[in-house]
Amino acid sequence: MKVENMTSSKGNIVPNQFIIRDKLNNKLSFQSYGSVICEIINDDITLDIVYWDYSRTTSRYLGAFLNLPLKDIKKRVSSGQYQLKDLNQVNR
Repeated sequence: MKVENMTSSKGNIVPNQFIIRDKLNNKLSFQSYGSVICEIINDDITLDIVYWDYSRTTSRYLGAFLNLPLKDIKKRVSSGQYQLKDLNQVNR
């Protein structure tokens, strides 16, 4: 696995916002600070039930990770297309 910092719209490295990729460079998860916000497994997207919409910064980088605006992410959560699950049980 490979962990990399996300970059801002201006191309700057963003501290505390990370993408985790597999050895084939596929996105596996998005982490903000010490919390997993999103996991992608077999094209199924799961968001952390507590932290997925925790702050403006987390939401902005979640949108960048998924290539979607927050309003579309919210629609997919409401429709059940994106599942909500406790992805950070160890941290709580």
